[in-house]
Amino acid sequence: MATEATGEAEAAVGMPQLDFSSWPNQIFWLLVTLVVIYLVLSRIALPRIGAVLADRKSTITNDLAAADELKQKAVEAEKAYNDALASARTEAAKIVAAAKAEIQKDLDAATAKADAEISAKAAESEKTIAAIRDGAAAAVAEVARDTAAELVAALGGSVDAKTVTAAVSARLKG
Repeated sequence: MATEATGEAEAAVGMPQLDFSSWPNQIFWLLVTLVVIYLVLSRIALPRIGAVLADRKSTITNDLAAADELKQKAVEAEKAYNDALASARTEAAKIVAAAKAEIQKDLDAATAKADAEISAKAAESEKTIAAIRDGAAAAVAEVARDTAAELVAALGGSVDAKTVTAAVSARLKG
C-alpha cells in the first residue's frame, strides 16, 4: 500500500484546486458558500445596515428641521429685540423732550421772575441814583455858592447872596 500511495502522490503533481477531477466538488461548495453568503447578507447584514442608514438619515433630517426652526426663532427674537429697542429709543426721546420742555418752562418762569426782580431793583436804583444826583447837584450848587462867595470876599469884593446864587445857577444850567 505504501507503494500505491507513493505512486498516487507522484501522479498528483501541482495544486489540488487545479485537479480536474475535484472540480465538480469545488463548484458545488462554491455555490453553497455563495448562497449562504447571499442569504446572510440579504437577510441579516444588509437590513441592519439599511436600518442604521435610515436612522442616520432621519436623525439628520430632524436635526436640520430643528436647526431651521431654531433659526426662525432666532430671526423672530432678533426682530422682537430690534422692535423693543426702537420702541425704547422712541420712549426715551419722548421722555427727553418732556424733560426739556419742563426744564424750559421752569427756566422761562425763573427768567421772568429774575427779569421782574431786576426791573424792580433797576427802578429802585434809578430812584436812588436820581436822589443822589439831585442831592449831588444841590450839594454842588451849595459848594459852588460858598466857594464863589469866599472867592469874591477874598478878592476884596462885596458878597451879595442873591447875586452869587444867580451867577452859580446860570453857570450850572449851561
